[in-house]
Amino acid sequence: GFSTYDGSIGAFDSFSVELTATVFMIAGSLPFVLYLKCVSGHFKPLFNDTQTRAFFVILISSILMMAFYIHLTQGYGFFHALRLTSFNVTSLMTGTGYSSADFGLWGPFAVHLFFFIMVIGGCAGSTTCGIKVFRFLVLYSVASVQMKKLLHPHGVFIPTYSGKPLPEGVAGSVLSFFFLFALCFSIIALLLSLTGLDYMTAMSGAATSLANVGPGLGQEIGPATTFKSIPDASKWVLCIGMLLGRLELFTVLILLSPHFWKR
Repeated sequence: GFSTYDGSIGAFDSFSVELTATVFMIAGSLPFVLYLKCVSGHFKPLFNDTQTRAFFVILISSILMMAFYIHLTQGYGFFHALRLTSFNVTSLMTGTGYSSADFGLWGPFAVHLFFFIMVIGGCAGSTTCGIKVFRFLVLYSVASVQMKKLLHPHGVFIPTYSGKPLPEGVAGSVLSFFFLFALCFSIIALLLSLTGLDYMTAMSGAATSLANVGPGLGQEIGPATTFKSIPDASKWVLCIGMLLGRLELFTVLILLSPHFWKR
């Protein structure tokens, strides 16, 4: 997310620079194992993968919604709005951290949408952090099965992924990760609030640290500012959050278990 200019990628004010960066941000968010298959001459898995398709659906939907929103509310021409949102939405969702505009000034809908997409992340097996699209798909499948069981108590339903039954233990692992992510997010946000940060700064700071996104939201840690002005105690909390998020929570938390050290 670092740039050679204070204005980040926006300092270049170049469509070609933003387009090139966007393409490679997306490339870094796709499962790398699919690239190995492409090198072997098998290109279909890259386009048929359920996770990849879901990633593009979320990304493109978010870009279009944001583009229409700032076109109608901020007075941007539609194609200029599409250029701005394509780069900034991709940057936040993939955890790259670049910005080409101060999207914190785009209005409440934009702020809330950015808050949610920053924790989604890219695909499992990529360079991105966040919760990952794969886990959302598994969670959706499990929730769908639970709904069907409520409607048909005597029916037999099995959660699936890409048309195949989920291996035993995958659903439990994903649900455990969601629980730990929500728990860590809540604790970090509360600790940041205790250090004197306002609600939006504390919430977005917790989200951006756990998801390793880069910029937060609000006046203090938004895309047009840095984390320099926040208290040192807040920075220590954010450091812990970044380590937890980068190492997928379980890796760090297991080190705190006395049972692990007994072995």
